[in-house]
Amino acid sequence: MKIWGISKGALAIACAAPVTAQAQPVATPAAAVRFDIGASDLRSALSHFSRVTGMQVVVAPAMVSGRRTSGVRGAFTTRAALDQLLRGTSLVASVRGSVAILKPQANPSVPRPIPAAAVRPAPVVQDSASYVSGASDELSTEEVVVTGFRQSIAEAQQLKRNAVGAEDDIVATDIAAFPDLNLAESLQRIPGITITRDSGEGRQIALRGLGADFTRTQLNGMEVLGNTASGMDNRGGVSRSRSFDYSLFASELFSRVSVQKSYSAEQDEGGIAGTVQLTTAKPFDYDGAKFVVSAKGQTNTNTSGVTPRLVGLVSERWGDFGALFSVAYSHIRNNEYGYRNWGWGLTKYAPKNIAPGIDAATRANLLAGVWQPTAQSPSSWYTDRRRLGVTSAFQYHPGDRFKIDVDLLYGRLWDHRDGYAIASAGANPLTGTSINGTQIIQSAVIDDTNTLRAASFTGIDQRSEHHIVENHTDFYQAVANAEWKPTDRLTIHALAGFEQSDFAQPVFDKVFMEAKNMAFSYDTRPDRPFNTYGKDLTDPNNWQLQRLDVQENEIVNRYTNGQLEAAWQLNDALTLKAGGAYKHFVNSGYTWANKVFHNVPGLTPIPNDLKQLVGVDTTIQYIVGDVDGTYAYIGDKRNLTAANLQAGSDYRVDEETWAGFAQLNLDTQLAGMRLRANAGVRYYSTDLTSSGNLATGAGFVPVSIENNSDGWLPAANVALDVARDVVLRVSASRNVNRPGLGDLAAAGSITTRPNGGSLSLGNPFLKPFKATSVEGSAEWYMDNDGFASVAFFYKSMDSFITSSSQQIPYGETGLPLSLLIQGQDASTPYDVSQPINGPGADIKGVEVAFQHDFTFLPGALKDLGVVVNGTWFDGERTAFYTTGGVTSSRVLPLDNLSKWAFNATLYYENPVWGARISSAYRDAYLTGAGNALANSGGGIKATNNVDFQAHVNLLPNVRLIAEGINLTNQPIEQFSSLLDAERREVYTTSGRTFALGVSAEF
Repeated sequence: MKIWGISKGALAIACAAPVTAQAQPVATPAAAVRFDIGASDLRSALSHFSRVTGMQVVVAPAMVSGRRTSGVRGAFTTRAALDQLLRGTSLVASVRGSVAILKPQANPSVPRPIPAAAVRPAPVVQDSASYVSGASDELSTEEVVVTGFRQSIAEAQQLKRNAVGAEDDIVATDIAAFPDLNLAESLQRIPGITITRDSGEGRQIALRGLGADFTRTQLNGMEVLGNTASGMDNRGGVSRSRSFDYSLFASELFSRVSVQKSYSAEQDEGGIAGTVQLTTAKPFDYDGAKFVVSAKGQTNTNTSGVTPRLVGLVSERWGDFGALFSVAYSHIRNNEYGYRNWGWGLTKYAPKNIAPGIDAATRANLLAGVWQPTAQSPSSWYTDRRRLGVTSAFQYHPGDRFKIDVDLLYGRLWDHRDGYAIASAGANPLTGTSINGTQIIQSAVIDDTNTLRAASFTGIDQRSEHHIVENHTDFYQAVANAEWKPTDRLTIHALAGFEQSDFAQPVFDKVFMEAKNMAFSYDTRPDRPFNTYGKDLTDPNNWQLQRLDVQENEIVNRYTNGQLEAAWQLNDALTLKAGGAYKHFVNSGYTWANKVFHNVPGLTPIPNDLKQLVGVDTTIQYIVGDVDGTYAYIGDKRNLTAANLQAGSDYRVDEETWAGFAQLNLDTQLAGMRLRANAGVRYYSTDLTSSGNLATGAGFVPVSIENNSDGWLPAANVALDVARDVVLRVSASRNVNRPGLGDLAAAGSITTRPNGGSLSLGNPFLKPFKATSVEGSAEWYMDNDGFASVAFFYKSMDSFITSSSQQIPYGETGLPLSLLIQGQDASTPYDVSQPINGPGADIKGVEVAFQHDFTFLPGALKDLGVVVNGTWFDGERTAFYTTGGVTSSRVLPLDNLSKWAFNATLYYENPVWGARISSAYRDAYLTGAGNALANSGGGIKATNNVDFQAHVNLLPNVRLIAEGINLTNQPIEQFSSLLDAERREVYTTSGRTFALGVSAEF
């Protein structure tokens, strides 16, 4: 056995964790374990118990001295076995994850029932040292201090070890121990997870090289979806997909995040990449009443002022009933600014638009067509964001036979955005597929990829933009979980839940000003491209009104879920589980839009007092229009109606699924090694109805298309403890992933721009993704000091939904000419894209992870520790492009797949203070197939984000915390043709964020 000295002060500090440290569930394994511990002294029995289960037991030495136990024999859960060991000893256990803390029974003469749910340790220490049983028989007098962050790592490690399939976990102190603005940033530290960022925050995740649509997210046992919006067109604007946007919620609301990478038949179908399970706090997580509060002020270097970040939790128990309420509120200001364009297009110059000084070879290239950036644009996106999350949990556990939990959650995300841009997009622009106005190219730098990297012009009309956007997402969820044990061997579980996510963008108002006939040049070769202009951009007399745009958006997700399952323990080793589920999901929405041109016969003059400079940080200053003042002066309407519907935006996807499963669970001994396994099969049937307006030769026609998909999904997972500290796992499964909502839409969306535009169409006849997966891992657990693991996986998809792109005259799309903007006609070229069922795709990868406390080092160095992981992924798909009636294909890496990714955290923690610094690197990745074979594969360059946190324990239950996010001000660099020509689209930075605050617990 191992003896560690732990002072009362150390244990007190361990319990005085940050605000969410107290909101953690106990992860007691549900599977039965065989015990053969005879009557003996309690100290020896606890040591035996720890060797069998891997659980630490902490108790003051005086409490176990002289005590004996009657032992435990047979198959029990770890909790039940520990209770049996303590029967008659006047001691009770508080269990949390992999740690059990023993203390005297409140009233030894009246046995106090111990709830089956996990409870937060609140140890009573009577000596200056405590006894800790571990998975070793060594004796040591070395003092080891137990603190919140290390304890959370140990608990996550134990959860990973006890799982049958591949799993990684974050418990609440781990979430709170990093300066994470939301859950996406917490999740990026798990092996195999990378995140996308927008406006200075993590937004969505990719798991094992597959994008957010391939990862199922569950909240309190129920699948969850939610939509938000990006301020930048290059990142998609309003999101309408299956992927969950993790920026909806603050990380402090959650007590545990579990990432299940393997699939088993009892899990809901879907999520080929894996499942992320989110759990909020419960009242039975604590021994009794609990009150926690945290307050921080935060600021960003790209903005001014300090904004609040507040968290509170209150919980109470009254016998068999408990109630908990928590709230998290944050206010964040961010200004992401830099340089971007609207993409790259093949542009042909008319002879009259090429200056005489251009050499013959360059002239020939310009006449034939060169890849040119569209609307080179210094831009700023200022965001004022508020996030509110409220949870409530009610538990009724009248004994071990019956329990019911009800969880309610409400979240709201508000965004107010001020956007500014200047672009060569006036009446004589550098947009579209042809240059034939007053524009004259005076010089050009064309490289061997036929890319116009730099150029100078005369006769260019510049356009400035100022837009105000206000949107909000409201998320509601109610889930009830009930469990009943009619017999010792039969357990019945039921779930019923409803959730709704409402995204509304009632304000999206733009003012476009135009400055005529100026010299202009751009150079895209530096990391941050730059422009030069031939007129004073800050002179209001050079600018007049060109156009006013208004838009309104709404997206509604509704999800109803019911589950019923039973587990029958056939014997001490085998359990049969079977059940069924019903899911009904509806996604609907629309866009209303109105564009009014004010440049015919000429630009509309407006007073100079309605013109202003950019009001936030920007690379250059220029004149923009005052939005409210200009609309009031001109009189254009800002409140739209259904009469302003944007064609193709009002589609609805309705999915109804019935599913059932049967699964056999095994927990036994094989040649002295513990063997755990599950094997089963799931059947699902999904009825899809996609309704909207489909593009036909006669224009958009109302349609409603029905489709059905079904299938059998077998799965098996095995975990074998080949040694006391080594676990081998292997898994094989078949799973399905439904197509994206926008891909299934019986609709199309149109984007117009001078001299061209794009059209994106849906395809309700798409088939689901179906994948066969195999994976395995080897994990070495180094007692309580750390672990090392290596895992591999391979997924083969029967078919893969890919994109088909072509450039055709607008008249060939079959859409009405009424959708075009001023200056366009049936001959205007449009880029048309549509998802199709393509050939299959494969993905494979390797994950390596290591965590260790440096307890072997002398003196203060023993308080150091490290967590590192790295991944390598490889996966491909085929994209199709049609040009001039000829279709070509190219094999590209999967979207969102970074071939290499690394995470590293170095931490130091003692009873007085602690600090940790973390680095998250992800390799370059694609975000789309591109608009042509010669411009295929757009994506984002590699990023490395560095964050830190430090804390000082002012009192046993009060902590001062300092945090820093994005210390290096990592830029986001986006490109077209990322794999070949590297045509730069975006270079922006969002600043560094710093926070200082206090957390306390009572």
